[in-house]
Parts: sequence; C-alpha cells; structure tokens
Amino acid sequence: MHEPSTSSVPPSSGSNQITRDATAGNLNAFGHHITFGEAVRVWLRVAILSFGGPAGQIAVMHRILVDEKQWVSESRFLHALNYCMVLPGPEAQQLATYIGWLLHGIKGGLVAGALFVLPGFLSILVLSLLYAGFQEASLVQALFFGIKAAVLAIVIQAVIRIGKRVLKNAYMYALAVAAFVAIFFFAVPFPIVIVTAGLIGLLGRHVDPERFVVIKGHDTPEDAGRAIDAMMEGGAASHTRASRGRALKVLAVWLPLWFAPLVALLVTLGYEDVFTQIGLFFSKLAVVTFGGAYSVLAYMAQEAVQNYGWLAPGEMLDGLGMAETTPGPLIQVVQFVGFMGAFRAPGTLDPFTAGILASVLATWVTFVPCFLWIFLGAPYVETLRGNQAVSAALSAVTAAVVGVMLNLAIWFAVHVAFNEVETVRAYGMLLLIPAWGSIHIVSVALAAGAFIAMLRFKVGMLPMILVSALLGIVYHLLFAGVPAA
Repeated sequence: MHEPSTSSVPPSSGSNQITRDATAGNLNAFGHHITFGEAVRVWLRVAILSFGGPAGQIAVMHRILVDEKQWVSESRFLHALNYCMVLPGPEAQQLATYIGWLLHGIKGGLVAGALFVLPGFLSILVLSLLYAGFQEASLVQALFFGIKAAVLAIVIQAVIRIGKRVLKNAYMYALAVAAFVAIFFFAVPFPIVIVTAGLIGLLGRHVDPERFVVIKGHDTPEDAGRAIDAMMEGGAASHTRASRGRALKVLAVWLPLWFAPLVALLVTLGYEDVFTQIGLFFSKLAVVTFGGAYSVLAYMAQEAVQNYGWLAPGEMLDGLGMAETTPGPLIQVVQFVGFMGAFRAPGTLDPFTAGILASVLATWVTFVPCFLWIFLGAPYVETLRGNQAVSAALSAVTAAVVGVMLNLAIWFAVHVAFNEVETVRAYGMLLLIPAWGSIHIVSVALAAGAFIAMLRFKVGMLPMILVSALLGIVYHLLFAGVPAA
C-alpha cells in the first residue's frame, strides 16, 4: 500500500483524478466507482463459473477482473495471488476474498469469499443427499461432461496468458520449468516449491536485479486507470491500512467464530461424538492444506476410511468427482466426507438431518480460517508492494506458480481426455500413465473446439461454457451407454 504523498512533488494523474472525482462527489466511500451491488453480481458470476479446480478458478477471475472488467492490474492480481498461494486452504477462494476486501473492505471480502463457496456447497449438498439415498452420483459427471472440457480450455489459455506476462527472461523460464518438474514428476510438496522459489528470487536480486524483479512494486502507466490501483495510489483505501489495533480486532472476531462451535460441541456432546470429531478433524485439516485439496486427499481419505470409518473404500473418489464437476473449491469435498460420516452415525437424529448439519459444520471450520488469514494478513501484504526484495521474491514465486498451473493443467487435461489414468512410480518419479484405449475423443474435441473459440474467435467465457455444456448433455443423451468422464 502506498500512502498519499506529502512532499512538494505533484501527485500522479491517477491521484489528481481521484481528487477531482471525490470533490465532485462521484466516488463511493472506498474511493472508486464500483458499487457494492455491481461487485456482488460479478462475484456471483465468478462463483457460478468456478469449475476446474484452482487453475481454472484463477483463470476465470483473471479473465473477468483483470481483462474484462479491468478492476485490478496484472501486478496487483499476481501480488495477491502469491500471498494466497502460500496460505493453507483454497487459494482461489482466498484470492476472491482478498480482492473483494480491497474493493469494499470486510463486507466485500465476506461476500466475495462466501459466494465463491455457496454454489458448490449447495450442489454438493444436493448430490450428497442423492448419493446417500440412491447411490447414483454418476449422473453428475455426465451433466458436467461438456463443462469440464470447456474449463480445460480456460486453464490452458490462462497458463499461456499469465506465462507471457511473467516469463520475461531465461531465469523466469527456468524457475517455471523447475517448479513444474518438481511437482509433476517428483511430487515435491507445494510449500517447498514456493519457498525455494522465493529464496532464489531473494538471492537473484543481488546477482541480476533487473531480470529478477519482473513484478514491479508499482503498476505500469496503462494500469493507472484500474479502479483498485487508482484507489490505492490515491490514498483512498483507508480500510486496507495495517495496524496492531486492527489486527487484534480481527483476531477477536474470527478466532471465536472458528473455535466457539468446537467448544460447544465438546461441552455438550463430548469428544467421541461424530460431530465433535468432524469439527476437530477438519479444523486441523484447515491449517495443513498447503497447495490445495490434492495435497491432503490421501491423508483425508486414509483418516476418513480407516480411522473414523466415515466412508467406505472408493467413496472418497465419488466425493472428489462431485467436487471436480461442481463450482467452487475442490477442498469442498470435506462437506461430502462430513455428510457421510454423520449420515452413518446420526445418533438420535434423522440420518439426513445429521448429514446436512455435518455438511454445514465441515464447511464452516474449513472456510472460516480462510477469512481469518486474509483479513489478518492482507493489510501487511499490501504494505510490501514496492519493496525490491519482496518484488524479486514474488517475481520468482510467480514464475514457479506458472509451472504449478501447468502441472494442474496437464493433470486436468489427462483426466479429461482419458477415462483411465494410472499413477506409476518409476525411476524415482511419479508418472501419469493413461490407458490409450480409454481416450475420449469427444471430450478432446470439445476442449479443442472451446480453446480455438476463445483464442482465435474471442468467444466469451460464459457463452463458450454454456455451449460446451449443452453439447456434452446432447452427447450423453444420444450415447448414454458410452462412459462420459
């Protein structure tokens, strides 16, 4: 964050515009023209389109907020993304919360973050009820068959677009390649990849500062008109200023919101009750999910199946299929796990009622910490913009993130294109080996068509997703006997 200038140097044209508009009474209390109602509509659109895991969701936000609406500059978007990448929890949901907070304070962050979760929560709740009652979750994957192909095109386009803007020299390319190899072939933990990249950036600043500081502390002249950046540069963003008092207030609100339900469950139901176990387990999971859902799926599945007995073997994959084919973060699979756990041990409650309550509980303890991390840390992160050491570290981290996104894109592409994919350990590496006989030509064709439509003919994201979804449904109706995954 940059404080208003107090020197004799004339303020920037962006600051002059802020001053003129404020004098004319044209700006809202947050120093920009974007109304809260307009932001809510955009966040709802982002939430509805948030398919395809973190890579797809970040791609959707980048396309809408940076390219289409031009609310935030590339460098500020990446600055926020880098912070969210190193936090536990779903980075895309936290990024939405961060930018919503920049726009309209706590209220904006709450709406952006909550709306990001809501469509997925409602979708998985309905599917969990159907799954528990009828065991027919396969229909879900058929409904979203076309959407997955479209999301793959969005992800690939995002990797290309962000890569062009970040990979400016050989150092950045090398970092992106190294990150991709480390995480794709050797399953190096995501936090290690990011921390290592940051350290390389800090060291590289002393070796070749010009080429290691790709993400500048300030935005380029063409970004001056972006609403958030003009607001920040003009000193109108008082709600983003860091202070000890503000941090204590955040802790005083969000820690009780997180832990009060757990204390109430412990006191009223006891430690062994299924609701208490669900609350405690997913609270613990909320602080160790670095790198997103895939980084903890194996641990979650092992605990849920073997230790707690909430799921039968194989049901974890059904839950992941629900999370992958509905909007929202993949970590929303916790809701399905909690639902099934309480459904099978409802105590005195009706099984479906117990499942619904457990869904709410698992979602609450998973996402409340996400708001805490953003509202507590984001003001301090904003103060670091312009710091050369931080800019060098974040430039390296962003290059590594391109490699991570490429990893997710390829993982997603393989699972969209093939019905059967095996993970094999060979030569010290983990390799994705698709069964070539299981290739799904229609899925590949849909993805290729969507990619060409977006890249060559500039078709909008929403029309492209709707058309892909329609084509997928038509295909499934005509060839119902053919697997559609």
